[in-house]
Amino acid sequence: MTAQTAIFAAAEPRQLPVPRKEWGAAYRALKRLLHDKDDTVEVFEIMRALNGDSTRKGYYKLLGTAEGGRLAYNREELAEKLSDRVWLATLPVGSLGAVYRDFTDTGGVTPMGLVEVSGQTMIGLDHPVAWFGRRIRDSHDLWHVTTGYGLDSLGEACLVAFSYAQTRALGWAFIAIGAAFKSRKGPDQPYVRAILEGYRRGKAARWMPAQDWLALLPLPIEDVRARLGLVPAPVYLSIPLELRGEAIPKG
Repeated sequence: MTAQTAIFAAAEPRQLPVPRKEWGAAYRALKRLLHDKDDTVEVFEIMRALNGDSTRKGYYKLLGTAEGGRLAYNREELAEKLSDRVWLATLPVGSLGAVYRDFTDTGGVTPMGLVEVSGQTMIGLDHPVAWFGRRIRDSHDLWHVTTGYGLDSLGEACLVAFSYAQTRALGWAFIAIGAAFKSRKGPDQPYVRAILEGYRRGKAARWMPAQDWLALLPLPIEDVRARLGLVPAPVYLSIPLELRGEAIPKG
């Protein structure tokens, strides 16, 4: 190879590598997460270890829709807008945005909190696929609000099952299955059925990653749920609120 050939070869665009699955790292992170559901760092570690090219596939699926193509072209950063509490306060009572604001205020969660935690295990690439991954991350609490799943242990387990059905990202399935097995040690409640219900709801709903969340925020939340095809979750709701935190008992 001549020097000139070597220069051109070095300048050739590099393909994004497909991350290898790291089952050992995922299992260790899952054990830590099941011990402490609030250890969000472990969620992102599991995603990093198992999701492979699911984010890339999701991005190209987004481009295949008319609305998704517009969202990808604009590349709005949800975390920035969702952090604007003054703007959220202007949204009508009963709107998705108002319910989201109350939900995050009561739960003590913030979009930038997720950004900071994910930064410990995710590389912030200036790439449209990375933008799509951020969009999934930053809409997590919007998915909580629209699905009706709380921040309790069971609500989180149901939402990760829902998220797997929506994204086919293996990390979500891994967490959901781990939560289902661990829940068998808890009180006599239909936890596993509630988690399976979450998966079925995710399959039946419209594809959440392609939704224009900024346009939906001012709308009545029940209208948004109807638009997304989100039916109630009777199994989850049948479990007393005080027992939903026992779905993933610490041990």
